[in-house]
Amino acid sequence: MALTFNGGIHVEEHKNTRSCAVEAMTPPATVSIPMSQHIGIHAEPCVKVGDEVKRGQRIGDVESGLGCPVHSSVSGKVIRIDERSTATGAKIRNVVIENDGKMEVSPDIVPWGKKLADTTTEEIIEIVRNAGISGMGGATFPTYAKISSALGKVEHIIVNCAECEPFITANHRLLLENPDAVIGGLKILLKAFSLRRGEIAIEDNKPDAIRKLEERLADSDLIDIRVLKTKYPQGDERQIIYALTGKELPMGKLPADVGCCIFNAETCAAIYNAFVNGMPLVERIVTVDGDCIKTPKNVLVPIGTSYRDLIAFCGGLIREPKKIVNGGPMMGFAQWDIDSPVTKGTSAILALSNDIEHHYEQPIACIHCGRCVRGCPMRLMPNYLALFAMQNKLDMAEQFDITSCVECGSCSYTCPAHVPISQYIRAAKIKVIERSRLAQFAREKSQNK
Repeated sequence: MALTFNGGIHVEEHKNTRSCAVEAMTPPATVSIPMSQHIGIHAEPCVKVGDEVKRGQRIGDVESGLGCPVHSSVSGKVIRIDERSTATGAKIRNVVIENDGKMEVSPDIVPWGKKLADTTTEEIIEIVRNAGISGMGGATFPTYAKISSALGKVEHIIVNCAECEPFITANHRLLLENPDAVIGGLKILLKAFSLRRGEIAIEDNKPDAIRKLEERLADSDLIDIRVLKTKYPQGDERQIIYALTGKELPMGKLPADVGCCIFNAETCAAIYNAFVNGMPLVERIVTVDGDCIKTPKNVLVPIGTSYRDLIAFCGGLIREPKKIVNGGPMMGFAQWDIDSPVTKGTSAILALSNDIEHHYEQPIACIHCGRCVRGCPMRLMPNYLALFAMQNKLDMAEQFDITSCVECGSCSYTCPAHVPISQYIRAAKIKVIERSRLAQFAREKSQNK
């Protein structure tokens, strides 16, 4: 019987590209590589305009603090270092590289010289850090820091292959086409944590991938395949932990605090690639889909490729999109600039028309049906939270635990009145968190007087 969690919803899957094998994209004429593709401190460019760079060469670094180095995805010349605005409005420096078409690999790229059995935990962490690997499921937390902070606390290493967002099939295709990289990455993580067993969690709507994993792991006693019920948001780490262990992750705590550490499937493959080939994270699989895309595909994309070039590789647009989304339609971000670059956390680019992305003209009003409450995986009361948000009653929103919202969008999806509940909650949540930070700052300032 498939494992699951309390709450959640069933969404229209739109897994149109599940049968589309991954195609390697022809590298574009230029790439624009952001110096921050991760949670933490922005990297500082370590190249200058006019420098010749090779594929895999480090072009940005973080000397201290939480952060990841950044590498070139092509060989060529640095033609510009400028600032660009992200979808959230943040200003990020980008290193723009003119591709010379040669794809020459940096001489620094060499496989790890030791067997896994002879490699220490510290060496694995250093390999992962030097490769610039951050979470590729969307969270983008630096992977080396996740490993370091969880050492000695963890009993369960879980590979998240749920991929519960509509449209996205990048992980599904990875498991079908290169399962050994995911399995190999998990084995490296098991060595880092000195654990003997790991788990691969996958939804039951991917029977072909489950069979492929069972074939590969038939003679292995290191890894268990855990089949999850197809339900949204099954890919959220709290829901996976509950489904697999029965443990609830308290708000403000990390998975390691309940004995778990979770890694995305493509993150595991990137760890394996860094260990076996020495290649840092310079490309990733992206699902390109939506009813405005001529030929939806799964594409292996050089980091820094613009959405425009990626969409052109998929045949271009067949109609004017209402919205272009980075990520899935439930938790992704609408984009205002089609020339924005693909980053380490870009799992999908969706071009959606009004036929899919509905627009409602009538006034919105809660009809008190309770569907949002039944569907909330965090067992909150989204109807009240949205009401408090609209009325700017932040104290009441905080009392109703607004900061526990994971912004999955289940409430908005199920609302028959089409109230944009999650948007109201997200806006109020930002205000509550900022107010709390300012209060903390004021307290610390008062204590230091």
